[in-house]
Amino acid sequence: MAIKKNDKLLEYLMPEDVDEIILPMLKADKAKQAIYQKRIIKKRLSWKNCIVFLIFLVCLGFCFFSGYQILAWKIDSNNTYKQIKLIEENVDIKEVEDSENTEIVNPPVEEDEYNPYWDYIKMNLIDVDFSKLLEINSDTKGWLQVNGTNINYPFVQTSDNSYYLKRDFNKKYNSAGWVFLDYRNNITNLDKNTIIYAHGRINGTMFGSLKNIFETDWYNNKDNHVVKLSTATENTLWQVFSVYHIPTTSDYLQINFSSNEDFLEFVNKLKDRSQYDFNVEFNENDKILTLSTCYNDDEKVVLHAKLIKREVK
Repeated sequence: MAIKKNDKLLEYLMPEDVDEIILPMLKADKAKQAIYQKRIIKKRLSWKNCIVFLIFLVCLGFCFFSGYQILAWKIDSNNTYKQIKLIEENVDIKEVEDSENTEIVNPPVEEDEYNPYWDYIKMNLIDVDFSKLLEINSDTKGWLQVNGTNINYPFVQTSDNSYYLKRDFNKKYNSAGWVFLDYRNNITNLDKNTIIYAHGRINGTMFGSLKNIFETDWYNNKDNHVVKLSTATENTLWQVFSVYHIPTTSDYLQINFSSNEDFLEFVNKLKDRSQYDFNVEFNENDKILTLSTCYNDDEKVVLHAKLIKREVK
């Protein structure tokens, strides 16, 4: 075969094909075989260079994308801190002692001195003036405070559970989102299960510090086992009865129940999941509060508490 013909053929063959096709044809001609071997090496190097270049481009693109994500996260975090500072400057929160309007909700039948419930109901409620907050965001529905965490924020509500996943308190786009009440809930006339969500930010904002509930120090401090809420109509105190993280599910987000038995079965399921035993009693007249956030990409952090004291404003 003429070398020119082989040159043409070489252009259309992959390096591994040349080994199988061209070289056997030239095995009698050592000089030509050496020439083609050099050309094969060059061609293989060319392919390797292309592959290396493509890998470099992919890595470069990944670095740019990661850098953009980190920068965007940082910007959103800074904006969240500004929002928190603005809120602190525009809110009046005070502790209030019990009054004639204070109601102890479904107390235990027997007064056990070792039951921390009797200490909890002596705790002061918080009362929040929402006038300035409502001027900033008319979706404001209440204020949430969780002992032993950084959670001390107003919460909002709109017509779905997606809007505030990517909006801050000013309703501007922010991947940090905000703390929001389930759209199905009525904060004025409490449902059997009131649900509040937020992102679990790694910088501790929103519900990022809710993971504290799995730490021994958090559990050993009994004062942490309460949640305080304030709304435009009442102030309430809730006793924690279950904390856990679980593969993502919606079975703890039920709001309505077909019967008292159905509700008590639901509560017992939540108690059984708890990392700790809080020894909290229930009856069919109780109401519960659920806080939910992300533990990781596949799991949720959940806290449940039951209503033990309320005061109408």
